Amino acid sequence: MDIQNILVILLFAAAIFYVGRMVYRAIFQKKGACGGNCKCGVDFSNIEPHKK
Repeated sequence: MDIQNILVILLFAAAIFYVGRMVYRAIFQKKGACGGNCKCGVDFSNIEPHKK
């Protein structure tokens, strides 16, 4: 096995790891938050509203 084959295999393994990690993070998100930018996981109980 020459060095080119080893490099290709290593790059392919790194790409598979990267894509697998992205899929895992998309499926299993943090608890208490939906993953969007809607602030549903933020605790606003200590904030007083200033609306009149």
